[in-house]
Amino acid sequence: MQLSPRQAADPGQVVSIATRRAGVSDGDVALVRIVSRSVDARRGVKVNLTVEVFVDGEGLPEPVRFDFRDVDHGTPVVIVGGGPAGLFCALRLIELGLRPVVLERGKEVVERGKDIARINRNQGVDPESNYAFGEGGAGTFSDGKLFTRSKKRGDYRRVLETLVHHGASPEILYEAHPHIGTDRLPRVMTAIRQTILDCGGEVVFGARVSDIEVRDGRVRGVFVEPDTLVEGAAVVLATGHSARDVYRVLHRRGVALEAKPFAMGVRVEHPQALIDQIQYHGHTEYLPAASYSLTAQVGGRGVYSFCMCPGGFIVPAMTCSDESVVNGMSASLRNSPFANSGIVTEVRLSDFGFLEAEFGVLAGLEFQRRLEREAKARAGGGEDSAVAPAQRVSDFVAGRGSGSLPASSYVPGLVGSRLDGWLPGFMSDVLRAGIGEFGRRMRGFVTDEGVVVGVESRTSTPVRVPRDGATLQHPAVGGLYPAGEGAGYAGGIVSAALDGARIAEAIATAING
Repeated sequence: MQLSPRQAADPGQVVSIATRRAGVSDGDVALVRIVSRSVDARRGVKVNLTVEVFVDGEGLPEPVRFDFRDVDHGTPVVIVGGGPAGLFCALRLIELGLRPVVLERGKEVVERGKDIARINRNQGVDPESNYAFGEGGAGTFSDGKLFTRSKKRGDYRRVLETLVHHGASPEILYEAHPHIGTDRLPRVMTAIRQTILDCGGEVVFGARVSDIEVRDGRVRGVFVEPDTLVEGAAVVLATGHSARDVYRVLHRRGVALEAKPFAMGVRVEHPQALIDQIQYHGHTEYLPAASYSLTAQVGGRGVYSFCMCPGGFIVPAMTCSDESVVNGMSASLRNSPFANSGIVTEVRLSDFGFLEAEFGVLAGLEFQRRLEREAKARAGGGEDSAVAPAQRVSDFVAGRGSGSLPASSYVPGLVGSRLDGWLPGFMSDVLRAGIGEFGRRMRGFVTDEGVVVGVESRTSTPVRVPRDGATLQHPAVGGLYPAGEGAGYAGGIVSAALDGARIAEAIATAING
């Protein structure tokens, strides 16, 4: 049904309208459940709701049940990485009767939050505990958006139900673009960890993997610094997109890797009120902070918005002190006065081919790292500083310097820099033209009030760890299961979680025959 924003914001009206349209009286209603909700601003502004109405005497929907059993004496499976792929792999292994041993290089979520606060105060980056590394992975402190185009790959709904079971808001079950929020995600991650521990699994923090043990074509375990071997019936690599050292370990041990295209660019921020005005045509009352999704083709190369954060913040996402990397996040209420999004373009194998002779299959990692170091050099500010280089959106598109910068959500601070002058030529040209095209579609997008911040470089990994399509194991190393974003098989929280659960099922099949 289609309601006005005011009607949709009133639960009483939603129930009343739904029961009336279902042809039943209020007194006979046992439950009204929202199935989906989205905002349609194409002709006026309406809220589309799909609801289920249950009347007295009907069977109410069965609650989702999870078979989290005692696996204290189960066969151990080593999981490297405590992000969504690793955690959902662990939960599914428990349901299948296997014992997960999760090795996370970073800290548990509360202590990790303290390290992130120090980054925001320009007090340095802990390379093992930051926006990328630590309990919950990059998504924990990067918004918790749960939208995916991969809904056919596994049980998307079950991922959302699992998160609700561990403390996420039930609204994520029906929102068109579900989102938990950085303020709520830490306690969800803590609850998932507790489930793993209560069932007899293990979660080890500060466990940085330094080597891998392979004998007779099969992985036996991994070494945790300094030299502790952790063995299991299988090893899951769920390391996320920023664990460059793990790729180097695999490469050194002769484990086959593949270079792959990826995407890099900038993060663009506007006042949220401006985006609301553009998207809602001035009708903003009772509506959530507006978002956008933009794509364009420039000279045969794609440009698109990525990880759009309405009512959000730009955050420092580097993992070393000599890098400048930015990302975006929102709290659950999305009530920041700013809106930001990554605007990125594809990076092809040919773009970093000049590095292949020296770096081989890891050439894309080096290309990525060089741009991050260049951004740091342009920002200046000293070793511990997380200050980032920036330029007004209008100046970036026009190819001129910015004499000053507008207000921004980026806490460490911004420094004026001609990003259009030092980004790689193909990237600068395509981004400028793409943002210009976005401005023609969204009047007001190219403005002095907006700011371009560099660089958005961790959208995905430049390396894929290959795996067999049937067994999901590495084709040359038995028992080694690449998973999630870091292995090149996912692009966000939900797709990584789905991939982790799928890996668990493949492991159970291999172990149990």
